Amino acid sequence: MRLTDSPDPPKASTWTRRPERSSMAVLRLMTWLSLRLGRRASRLVLYPIAAYFVLFAPAARRASKDYLRRVLGRRATIRDGFRHVLAFATVIHDRVYWLCGRSDLFDAPIQGSELLAEYRRAGRGIVFMGAHFGSFEALRMLGDRHGLDVRMLMYTENARMVTQTLAAINPSVKDHVIALGRGDALLRVRDHLDAGGCVGILADRSLKDDQGKERRVEFLGDPAPFPVGPFRLAALLRAPVVFMAGSYLGGNRYHLCFESIADFRGVAPDEREAAIEHAVQRFAALLQERCQAAPWNWFNFYDFWNASHD
Repeated sequence: MRLTDSPDPPKASTWTRRPERSSMAVLRLMTWLSLRLGRRASRLVLYPIAAYFVLFAPAARRASKDYLRRVLGRRATIRDGFRHVLAFATVIHDRVYWLCGRSDLFDAPIQGSELLAEYRRAGRGIVFMGAHFGSFEALRMLGDRHGLDVRMLMYTENARMVTQTLAAINPSVKDHVIALGRGDALLRVRDHLDAGGCVGILADRSLKDDQGKERRVEFLGDPAPFPVGPFRLAALLRAPVVFMAGSYLGGNRYHLCFESIADFRGVAPDEREAAIEHAVQRFAALLQERCQAAPWNWFNFYDFWNASHD
């Protein structure tokens, strides 16, 4: 697990350089308990872990309280904060089972599968835009159900311990990741999409190359910085963009939602910037809808609204 606990509001463009607040021993212990004891019994360990972070991660606690105030429309209590962190811990815990192919453990209906089927019939690759919301790992189940070859785009160096632990659970994880920040990343994405594959990226934090290129978009009551880079990538590759959210609803219940954001194939060069601007705004609007529907699922534990301020 990782929660940001920096005394200063981090810039959105520099979050990738913050060290992990994790312990390899804890991650491995949780993995061992999860696989040996099963999901129900091993979930008991999540409660003291969540309580620890609520009590001893003050910056993350303040950020959680601010977000919950916005999304709940009232003053957030410490009980709300605990529920927020517990949802985060649960989603991280469930990664073990998604990676082990145990989707049978979950009740996870899919909304928007007809949109994916339409692109699939056309042989087109899809750029999935998600957020630090719910379980992006549940996208693996989507691949199993619909025959989609999904590769995740991520900065592996930023979460090295977590990545190593997940790879130890399922070595094939590394084959389904395209590491950002490397010279051949764009070519690998292009080739994968051209072959009818799909890529997924989290689009609610700015990437290293996006410094000063965010768009401030209305989000839960105030303008907030959203990165432009993921949408520029999709526009450059003339790919359809689909919003993805895997909401955790308690118990073993998840809800996967897919909605169209943009299709850049028919966009003329002189219309591209306007199309990108519209796509960023639509992404923020769809994310806001998901946050309001399942408020405990958004896991940006830092001052998101002021993240790009000096």
